[in-house]
Amino acid sequence: MRFRQVHLDFHTSEAIPGIGRDFNKEQFQDMLRKGHVDSITVFSKCHHGWAYHPSEANETHPHLTCDLLGEMIEAAHDIGVKTPVYLSAGLDEKLARRRPEWLIRDINDNTTWVDGFMKPGYHSFCMNSPYLDVLLSQIDEVVRRYDADGIFLDIVGVRKCYCHNCVSQLRSEGRDPRDVKAVLDLGERTYSNYTRRVRETIDVVKPGMPVFHNGGHIRRGRRDLAAMNSHLELESLPTGGWGYDHFPLSARYAQGLGMPFLGMTGKFHTSWGEFGGYKHPNALRYETALSIANGASCSIGDQLHPEGQMDPATYAIIGVAYAEVESKEPWCANVQSIADVGLFTVEAAVSRPEEGEADRTGNADAGAVRMLLEGNILFDVIDMDSDFHRYRVIILPDRIMITLELETKLNAYMAQGGKLLASGESGLNVEGTAFSIDLGVRYAGVNPYKPSYFHPHFALESLPEASFVFYSNGQQVELSGDGKMLGHRENPYFNRDVYTFCSHQHTPSALQSDGPGMVESSSGIYIAWNVFEEYATVGSLVLKQSVLYALNKLLGTAKTLSSNLPAQGIVTLMEQSSERRFVNHLLYAVPVKRGKNIEVIEDVVPIFETKVSVRLDKPVKKVYLAPQMTELAFVTDSDGTVHYEVPRIDCHQMVVMDV
Repeated sequence: MRFRQVHLDFHTSEAIPGIGRDFNKEQFQDMLRKGHVDSITVFSKCHHGWAYHPSEANETHPHLTCDLLGEMIEAAHDIGVKTPVYLSAGLDEKLARRRPEWLIRDINDNTTWVDGFMKPGYHSFCMNSPYLDVLLSQIDEVVRRYDADGIFLDIVGVRKCYCHNCVSQLRSEGRDPRDVKAVLDLGERTYSNYTRRVRETIDVVKPGMPVFHNGGHIRRGRRDLAAMNSHLELESLPTGGWGYDHFPLSARYAQGLGMPFLGMTGKFHTSWGEFGGYKHPNALRYETALSIANGASCSIGDQLHPEGQMDPATYAIIGVAYAEVESKEPWCANVQSIADVGLFTVEAAVSRPEEGEADRTGNADAGAVRMLLEGNILFDVIDMDSDFHRYRVIILPDRIMITLELETKLNAYMAQGGKLLASGESGLNVEGTAFSIDLGVRYAGVNPYKPSYFHPHFALESLPEASFVFYSNGQQVELSGDGKMLGHRENPYFNRDVYTFCSHQHTPSALQSDGPGMVESSSGIYIAWNVFEEYATVGSLVLKQSVLYALNKLLGTAKTLSSNLPAQGIVTLMEQSSERRFVNHLLYAVPVKRGKNIEVIEDVVPIFETKVSVRLDKPVKKVYLAPQMTELAFVTDSDGTVHYEVPRIDCHQMVVMDV
């Protein structure tokens, strides 16, 4: 997979004249060179439904007078740039107005994406309708006529649809369309049939051509859905609604799937379809560095002006980031992440939500990822199919109820010395009545007091001894087996109520122990609140410091990597076995809030004299900075731990250890 890709949108209304009239081969090539681009996704069909080439399977945009797709492919290939081809699969506004009976309908019989006649927007198609055959003919035409390097199909996924086709099929099968499970099951079958027929259509002409079906999010725990693609493209525009939490969470899961993947951000200040909006070059430097630090290739979203000329400002900004990526590629290909901790994702535990698709992160997963990143902990995001024995500690964040299959796998993991860090409801059986795994506690029910207080029996890193308010749901537990209390719970005098309230917010602690709040046992450590969800929503420092204390206690001297990088820094460790080396990535940038809901990166402040300790199972022969090739002094302890100091981190620095 190419490292420096651009995803070029072109969703262009029929009300705009002069489509593509200013496209120029040399200008197109100049911009690709300026941007250090080695692959660009160009377009056959847009959301408006128009083709940008001569077509019998579709209709060419009424104001296009050239074969724009063909000219782009030829121009890119002449300078060695690959050209996957984009088709809007789920949206086709031209056809939506002609064939409204093929559209997805929700349970209220409304079409999706557009709320009301007077609001502009697109309408989504059901793949359980004749529309699928129309789309397949469009794909077939592109694959036969053009030298495409792949197919990108957009706005697709498992859908709950109540159109007349879906309702009729369910009733013919003897199933009830009022049953949400039945509707979702049909949605699963419809999507599977769609991806299978796409694959068959392409393979008749060009067997094995790469195909990606984009739904904006890779569902954790649904490896079957991921496997319907040849590779993964993790759409994750931090300013476009995904935030800076989404990509690390999604990438740490994708790492374990054994598939090539890339991180897709955008050049836009906000999101897709924004003309004249530009990120600071430092934002793209950071976002592309974050991709390669997590074993991914890079893709930056752009949108072509209707008249067909590439925007010089965009490719100047992209070029700043991609020049750096180009210099770093030799240390980023064919890598495997090194991790001490496996974060069992909540999304994987509830991977078929009946009331709608899970959100892009989920608070428990997002809060856990924030803590682990800020604590410089090496981690992967895992599901039921992951190899648990790769990790020294597995985190069960807040809501991991224990099925029989998971219980069996966790017990085998713990029997071989693995440790658990569980919180909140995690560890309970699916009925929520008792712990299914041994965590050194016995379940006594949901704590009726909210909020309540946690008093640690250990020193926190930067906070004094106190009883700290925890806002999230808490559980009442009692010690059992070899459980040892690491901190107790304190309840308030009473819950806040119309007749019993105190002060402006919540009632103070009654200052007496009301049972364990944090317990250590031979199995690991249990915390009695939903601390990860709370960190995602409230962000109290005590939450992170308590979790990091527990993790560091469980990892002990076996911890692979430690550093003094500040909380907003990110560390990863990759093994490049083919080159007999390990690559330590260190990143530092601080997003700041602009406007209401947008975080931006503008200034990148260098970090100096960062100390790193890495414990590997192989002796280190040489340590150097890449791509600078500057050797670093290092010291190796008797246990094999390597210590070095990184003089300066300017957004992103790689440290290479040859073994």
